[in-house]
Formats: sequence, structure tokens, C-alpha cells
Amino acid sequence: MDSKIKIGIVGYGNLGKGVESAISQNDDMELLGVFTRRTPSELSVKSGVPVLSLNDIHSYENDIDVLILCGGSKNDLPEQGPELSKSFNTVDSFDTHAKIPEYFDAVDASAKPNGKTAIISVGWDPGLFSINRLYGESILPNGATYTFWGKGLSQGHSDAVRRINGVKGAVQYTIPVEAAVDKVRNGSLPQLTTREKHTRECFVVLEEGADATTVEQAIVTMPDYFSDYDTTVHFISEAQLKEEHSAMPHGGFVIRSGKSGEDSNQVMEFALKLESNPEFTSSVLVAYARAAYKMNKNGEVGAKTVFDVAPGLLSPKSSQQLRKEIL
Repeated sequence: MDSKIKIGIVGYGNLGKGVESAISQNDDMELLGVFTRRTPSELSVKSGVPVLSLNDIHSYENDIDVLILCGGSKNDLPEQGPELSKSFNTVDSFDTHAKIPEYFDAVDASAKPNGKTAIISVGWDPGLFSINRLYGESILPNGATYTFWGKGLSQGHSDAVRRINGVKGAVQYTIPVEAAVDKVRNGSLPQLTTREKHTRECFVVLEEGADATTVEQAIVTMPDYFSDYDTTVHFISEAQLKEEHSAMPHGGFVIRSGKSGEDSNQVMEFALKLESNPEFTSSVLVAYARAAYKMNKNGEVGAKTVFDVAPGLLSPKSSQQLRKEIL
């Protein structure tokens, strides 16, 4: 590639910091700046690139090839995705599964009329897991797909526990049930309930004077989060929480089990084991930023998902190199 792809980062939390690190590992990319809603002078970034106010971002429309949006799916991306894709090619990790269709439509309505390319819901789920679910269903139409998550720290569920009265700090891990995974891998096509697929494990630091039994009951009966699962609660010290539970591991696997031909049983599996969930997600975002740049150059505009991106576009290598070295 003649010149480097110029990247801007919007937001500098765990994801933004991960994107910054990932860009440094990709020789065809260059980080131009970090855009923040905070006071730029109060934010120090590891790479030393300029920290700029998000209010001034439109001054950089001609300087940035792709913006990587690193805000949250609940409040940030529903506003930032449609707004910024009017003026920039964008990539984001919107992960509220139920709202992806309406988010796609909102971003498409902004990006397409302005000749911009916006790849939404990029990461590992949605993202890489979605692609593998699609492969499985397409290749083995007579079968069933199973997605297991963990063992991993769930940021959303941990936050839900921390909001309970009497909780000073907490983390929650999602753990696949091994017996359920074994049944799926054996090709028996089991019908599994939510409770049979995963368990949840919480490590909680109590506020001074809080009642452990009351807190535990509030956790295990919480609808949408814990009531449908076998949940174990451990009460630990603040020092233990910091020392033993400050990393963000995650992962999981997608398994498609089905029949082909007369009666041949086939099992497809894709798995991830991650020491850092945000750093891995960031690495996926950066690869798709390259694809967004290439697609825009080819005139493929509007909102896109991982289903619309040819795998070769993720690589810095030419089509000729890929055929020779990887195919």
C-alpha cells in the first residue's frame, strides 16, 4: 500500500487503549489522534499522539481514513454511530444483539448518502462467532448451533452486581457446563435450557455492615441476569478482588453439529481463549478498519456487518500473496 491508513480513535477506555496498541502492530496503519469527551489536556495516551476534543472532530474529515468508535453500546454508539458515519468511514463494536437491525438501519441512513462505509458490530460476539454460526448453518443445514461463553469475566453482569445495595466491589464469571459441552461435541444434538448450558460465579466485596445473606439473595434472584442460572456467590476481601480478579479473561466456542449425506455426523467448532477480552476485541476492530478503508475505495458504501466483508480484505497482504501463502 502506497501510504498508511490513517486511523482516529473515539473514546479511550479499555477498548480505545487496546486499539492504540493494536495499531502499533500493523505496519500499514498510522494513529492520527484520540478524540475524547473529556478535557483533552487531562488525558495522557501511551503512544503520544494528539488528544483532541470530540467537539472538534469534523475539522479532521480530510485527514482520517477510518474512525474506530470505542464507546459503549448502551449510550454512546446509538448516538455516535449514525452521527459520525455521516462524515467518516467507521468501525464499531455495537453488541446489543436485539437492537442490531435498528442500529444498522440508522447507520446506513447516515453513511450511504454521504459515500461512507460503516462496519458495525465488529468483535468476537457479535463478529467472529457470528461468521462461524453462519458457516455452520450454511454447510450443515440439517443440524443445530450451540454457542458457549467463558470461562470469562462478564463486564455487564459484574456491573449489575456492583449496583446492588451493600456491594462495594464485584466481578462475575460465566462458565460453560462441561457435561453440556460434551453432549454437543458428541453429536447428540441435545436440547439445552439456559441453566444447563452455563453457570455463573460471583466474587463480592461487601460494604461495611452489609448483610451477606441479603446481598446473595438479591444476586441469585435478579431477573435477566442470574435467576435463570445456577449462581454461586463468594464473599472476599477488597485486596483479594484487586489481586486475583483484575484481569479481563474471556472466550468461548461455537459448535455446529449436524448430519450430511445418508447419516454421517459432522461437528464444526470455533473456539477462543482470551487473556484480555478488550485487547482481542480491539485487534478485531483494527483488522476490520483496514477492510472498511478498502471497501470504501471500491465504492462499497453504507452500513455493513462482518457478513458483508470478504476475508481477504482483513489482511494487509495482496490477493496474490494470500493465494500463494495461505490458500
